[in-house]
Amino acid sequence: MKIKQHAAVLGFVAAGALLLSACGSDNNAGNNTSGATSSAAGSVACGGKKSVNGDGSSAQGNAMTEFTASYVEACKDFNVAYNVSSSGDGIKNFLAKQVDFAGSDSPLKADEITKATERCAGSAPLHLPLVFGPVAIAYNLPGVELTLTPDLVAKVFSGVIKNWNDPAIKAANPSANLPEKAIGVVFRSGQSGTTDNFQKYLAAAAPQAWTKGDGKEFKGGIGDGKAKSADVASAVKATEGGITYVEVSFAKSNKLGIAKLDSGAGAVELTDATAGKAIANAKLQTATTPGDLVLDLKALYADKTAGSYPLVLVTYEIVCAKSADADTAKALKNFLTVASTTGQDRLPKIGYVPVPAEFRTKLTESIKSIS
Repeated sequence: MKIKQHAAVLGFVAAGALLLSACGSDNNAGNNTSGATSSAAGSVACGGKKSVNGDGSSAQGNAMTEFTASYVEACKDFNVAYNVSSSGDGIKNFLAKQVDFAGSDSPLKADEITKATERCAGSAPLHLPLVFGPVAIAYNLPGVELTLTPDLVAKVFSGVIKNWNDPAIKAANPSANLPEKAIGVVFRSGQSGTTDNFQKYLAAAAPQAWTKGDGKEFKGGIGDGKAKSADVASAVKATEGGITYVEVSFAKSNKLGIAKLDSGAGAVELTDATAGKAIANAKLQTATTPGDLVLDLKALYADKTAGSYPLVLVTYEIVCAKSADADTAKALKNFLTVASTTGQDRLPKIGYVPVPAEFRTKLTESIKSIS
């Protein structure tokens, strides 16, 4: 996906968005089908604020490009500007009223919910899960097909295993030609929702090997930190022997190796089907606010079902349930409606998994409730 190491703003005028969608690049996919486009145009009553802005998760950066293109196709004179930064920055700027919505790979903490309620003039914030994506253990070892267990991943990213020809890695890969080379760990610096989900996965799937906890800051204590998803992928691409955790679309666009995961029922390749099988097992937490959709991923991360790839994340669009500005609320509702319908059709070709059918009805109801 994006390989530049500076922040990108995914905002487009109508012609620009359609040009991006049509022409594409390493980072973006092609056109949506005309049928899906007409469906979006027919179901959205365009109106409200001409341009809404968001900030946050780089994991969903490419998805937001596609969502914006779908929105512009449906509503010709309207626009969304999304700044690719990090989940932490997105939340911070949302709370400070600098943006209309935040993209975050982790739900708000209790104190952030309190601040968000104040920011939303007394109404609660809503978490809307719009982007589901598998996280790849991506590496640069030319000619090597790698299988890792959760314990091995934990030990590599905590520095317990330091070399590629370590006996433990050899045991999991008896036919691989593993080099005598130091492992170069690359992690997300700053407040990263991808890091939070990765560490939660390790804590659930390898509790004996990963005792460092979770959170948005990487706690492995080793490696080289990079700011965004595109940056960690680029760093590994430039470093033979490098390894990182990154959304699969970034790993593929940089032509990195992607490790299979063996959770105990055999090695599982990361595919749409294996990630989708895991995501289908995700459950919603009990909501304290009507329309708030937060998923419980802990059980999913510890899942050992055969043929399931459990290292996945969900990116939430965080919005006010009720906005002080009616035009902003109307435009956000329209954009999110497009993103949750025809926008989802664009996701598989760029490495994401569409919102599972089990959540579609509740997601639609939550978006309709925005006022």
